[in-house]
Amino acid sequence: MIPLRDDNPSELKPVVAIALIVVCTLVFLWQISHGSQGAQAVIYSLGLIPSVLFGINTLPEELASVPPTLTLFTSMFLHGGWLHLIGNMLYLWIFGDNVEDAMGHVRFFLFYIVCGIAAALAQAVPDPSSTVPMVGASGAISGVLGAYLLLYPHARVLVGIPLGFYFHMTRLPAGMVLLLWFGLQFLSNVLSPPSAGGGVAFRAHIGGFVAGMVLVVLFKRRGFRLMNPIRSS
Repeated sequence: MIPLRDDNPSELKPVVAIALIVVCTLVFLWQISHGSQGAQAVIYSLGLIPSVLFGINTLPEELASVPPTLTLFTSMFLHGGWLHLIGNMLYLWIFGDNVEDAMGHVRFFLFYIVCGIAAALAQAVPDPSSTVPMVGASGAISGVLGAYLLLYPHARVLVGIPLGFYFHMTRLPAGMVLLLWFGLQFLSNVLSPPSAGGGVAFRAHIGGFVAGMVLVVLFKRRGFRLMNPIRSS
């Protein structure tokens, strides 16, 4: 199930969400400009490696370009490939504008960063000895999804459902779409083998989503209600 857009107009122009999409895209283009080996070095240098963050291991001097704690921030602007980038930016484009509308520009940016850090820690803390770098905006965007669930559960989302060679289009309540997404992340995390050395950071998705649901109450504008009624476009 692939979300394509929501029927939920916003009042504020989502300048922060747009800026985040632009920055992530430019950073990815900078990554791949280094070639395959150089891009891998960037991921190890600026990605979040739990064992380095917690002082169990250290990076070689040529890769240690920032303090380990700063990778909690830098890692959320890197991506592992075009599909990783496009998928994340699609979700941010669809759901980010309305969450930014509910919070205002500055609060939304702070909310995004805090959710990204919470997501990174949710992935790293259970396995502090891991040497696998974590990159991507998925954790921060998961926080946006968690906030959207509480703000606009009744908004309609146009989704595409692949059925073999046929791509079925339908509109579903945002609450259903986001709860199904969260359930998939939770189930995937449970079924993932403990020894998996890479792949999708499902714990980060779960942690970011939960953080977003908790923090939306603190970051939304005063007087902006949860379970907000949907404006007509």
